[in-house]
Amino acid sequence: MTTAQNPALQPLLCDEYTLESLARIRSTLEAHGTLDFPVLRTGLFSAATVSDFSKKTNYHAAWIRDNVHVAYAHFANGKSQRAVGGARALARFLEGQRPRFDAIIADPSRKSDPMQRPHVRFDGDSYRELDQSWSHAQNDALGAFLWFFCKLVLDGALALEESDVETLARFPRYFRAIKFWEDEDSGHWEEVRKVSASSIGAVIAGLHQLRNLVRLALDGGEEIPGSTIPETLSRRIRDEISADEISDLVQTGEAALYRILPKECVEPGKTRLYDAALLFLVYPLGIVDDAMAKTIVEQTEKHLRGKIGIKRYLGDSFYCSDYESLMARRSDDPTRNFSEDIGARDALLTAGGEAEWCLFDPIISVYYGRRFRQERSLEALSKQTEYLNRSLAQITRADRPRCEAYRCPELYYQEHGRLQTSRSTPLLWTQANLWTALESMRQSLAE
Repeated sequence: MTTAQNPALQPLLCDEYTLESLARIRSTLEAHGTLDFPVLRTGLFSAATVSDFSKKTNYHAAWIRDNVHVAYAHFANGKSQRAVGGARALARFLEGQRPRFDAIIADPSRKSDPMQRPHVRFDGDSYRELDQSWSHAQNDALGAFLWFFCKLVLDGALALEESDVETLARFPRYFRAIKFWEDEDSGHWEEVRKVSASSIGAVIAGLHQLRNLVRLALDGGEEIPGSTIPETLSRRIRDEISADEISDLVQTGEAALYRILPKECVEPGKTRLYDAALLFLVYPLGIVDDAMAKTIVEQTEKHLRGKIGIKRYLGDSFYCSDYESLMARRSDDPTRNFSEDIGARDALLTAGGEAEWCLFDPIISVYYGRRFRQERSLEALSKQTEYLNRSLAQITRADRPRCEAYRCPELYYQEHGRLQTSRSTPLLWTQANLWTALESMRQSLAE
């Protein structure tokens, strides 16, 4: 049995759950606010709940990527209104980024400067761009937004507006201009730029959904039931966005993607065999086939799984052992932009000292839950339970002043031999994934 960080949760963990025992866990977490999501006035979410301890990090800002995953968790858990509010707020921010899209579409050489790319991190309270230098070359974030926004429209949850068409039309033009299938971006972890399968896959997922939306506009909704687009907007979509162009981009992107998978990167000098970011192509994006999904999950389990969480990748120096004390000794900001200076951070890493993250175990639990409901395999149900328990075991005990009890952390790492969380606790992305894993288990037990 998994050992819980919070001893009060230990008696609630089960090797085999029932709807009743699962409900007891859910009610306990709800009573302690574990699954509460503070919302900014715009409808967006900051990356982490801001406290006196966490405000020293950069996590008070809003990231497109994090907001997509948190808002989608609301959609998956039946909270469509909150999900739509988040998607609409992201669309409003990206509407203000149109000049950046247009500048790179007109002159692709501008993409070399990440500050000239569409910004993916900003002030979520005001939609204001942040002056701080940041690694905004993140194709995965833009692809994830496109996937999520179009999905809500196609599912009939979000009403498309005229300004949305103008924004959406820029995405395929932009992805073609930067040649996303061979573009070096900073990706999910905002680090050294490289051609990454997780970024290419996220863009393909977004283009798939945009193509479905265009086809809906072309055929009047017959191909994709459950959603309608007003005729006036259908004409705008037909005029502004070409399904054939998107298909060409998808075909080119998929060829590049499957030349890399199941690795993350195959560039000489930047090769990365295993990366937990590939899990996002399995869930929620669902852009790889069953065989590749199985390979990605299994290699994550074999090579990146730790005792309490999952490493992002081997050799990851972010929050490596003694990270905060080493950073304090250098008077450095632990969460600053390291994309142009990763060597200085990598020098701190000792063998086996990578942090173990908490947002991946629930994704693997959801994956096995889906397999169980498809195959009725008791082995899959057992694995779903195992990873749900690992996720629940990561919930914090009280650790003043670092964090309160019953919170979902970003990660665990060793500081002077003591296991503790990063300052970014609770991380909303972690608790969103845990929330979805609990719902997935409920669905498995109900069936």
